[in-house]
This record gives sequence, C-alpha cells and structure tokens, in this order.
Amino acid sequence: MDSKKPHFYIYWKRCNFNALQLLLMLKVFFYTFFSLFVYTCSWSQAPIGSLLKTPKTTYKNANGPSASLVQEMKQNGLIIVFSCNTCPFVVGSKHFPGWEKQYNDLFDTSMKNNIGFVLMNSNEAKRQGDDAFEKMEIHAKNNNYKMSYLLDVGSSLANELLAKTTPHVFFYNAQFELIYSGSIDNIWDGKRKRESYYLKDAINSHLNSKKIKPASTPPKGCSIKRVTP
Repeated sequence: MDSKKPHFYIYWKRCNFNALQLLLMLKVFFYTFFSLFVYTCSWSQAPIGSLLKTPKTTYKNANGPSASLVQEMKQNGLIIVFSCNTCPFVVGSKHFPGWEKQYNDLFDTSMKNNIGFVLMNSNEAKRQGDDAFEKMEIHAKNNNYKMSYLLDVGSSLANELLAKTTPHVFFYNAQFELIYSGSIDNIWDGKRKRESYYLKDAINSHLNSKKIKPASTPPKGCSIKRVTP
C-alpha cells in the first residue's frame, strides 16, 4: 500500500514512528533514573569510612548521667542506635516484634566485646509530646534499658549522620571511623528467605579484622521527627 504513496509521505511516516520510539525510550530512561535517585536519597546516610565530627558533645541522658560519645566509646568501637519511645518498629506491634526487644542483648554483646552501645533520641518535633525527656526516662525504666539513652537536641547528630529512621544503626571503630550503618537485621522483610543479622555480623567481622559485608544496608522504621525551619 505504501508503495503507492509519495516518497515524502513514507519518509514523514517513518520519521514520526522513530520519534515516537525515541520519546518512549527517553521516558523509560528518565523514569528509571528518577526512581533510582529517589530510592538512593531515601536511605542515603553518612558514607562508610567517614569520621564523626562531634564526638565530644555532651548529651543529656535519660538513663544515667550526661555523657559524650567519647565517654561511651570503648576499646573496640561504639554503636549508636537512633531510637524513640513510640515507633512500632522500635516498640513492636501485632505485625512486628519491635527491635527494642533486642537492645539489651545487643548491649550485652557489645560490652562483652568491649564496644560501646548507646541509644539516641532525635525526635525534636515531639519533645512536647511522646519524646519529651521525662517520657524518655519513663520509657527507659519501663523497658529496663541497660544502656545510655541520650537526648539529641535539635536533631544535631541525626543531621550530621543523615540518620533517617528509628531505629538506624551507626557502628564506629575506636577512631570514630564509620564501619557499618543501616538496619539491625532483616526481620522487617516479610519475603526474606533467611534471616540476616547485619549488626551482629558486623561486630564479629570487626573483632576478627575482616571486611564487613554488607557495610551498609537500608534503614527501616519510622522517620526521625525533625523540626522544619
């Protein structure tokens, strides 16, 4: 049929078809790029190997005397877990056991291996409510916390480390160099084929002078409630 059409018509038709293909390809490319950008930004955190800039800052402690991260640091490092009083990923729900139940066990494991372990509450936007310091004290007592539960005023440490969620783990060596960040484990993943104990594996690898794999994982939990400017 097209052989009876003028040559310029056939050329125009083919050009339109090629232009449509190009537009579709560009759409797929930019959609993929945008999705990857959003996903990456959604769990970007302080890069592995980066140094903690403010280890000497003193924090008010809901479970003991005020302390700095220098004071909490032990011979083999320090683990900081951003946490709070109410997030279902921390305290648990009927659909999720809650990582808080592991805190004391992780503290004991850390202490046994001469690693510091602290909790950090950065929910500045909820200081007049569920994450008020007084309620942090009650929460620490009701849950028999063994570790320091520190108040991050203005979410300053969370902002420095790009901490995203409660919980969100940052594991430092004795030189305050970040060696692992992300989730405690993968129990959040309902489709997991096996359980991966990211933090405990990181501790074991670090103690045995082995490379930590993976060195970072996506944090899962409730977003840290910062005060918007």
